[in-house]
Amino acid sequence: MTFEEDLARIETIVAELERDDLQLDSALALFEEGVQRLRSAAEALARAEGEVKRLVEHDDGSFGLSDLDV
Repeated sequence: MTFEEDLARIETIVAELERDDLQLDSALALFEEGVQRLRSAAEALARAEGEVKRLVEHDDGSFGLSDLDV
């Protein structure tokens, strides 16, 4: 699953959990899936953060890429 797919599914899960007529077993299953999707999305964000670079100007006037300091 992609990050975007995880987010979309998490939004659907939240909407389903907010329903008044949801059975406890269904709510627990949705909650567990939501936790898994959140972990997956967090891992995707961590990977993306590790790949983010920024363009910097060196002392000699040239430009290059360096890791983004967060």
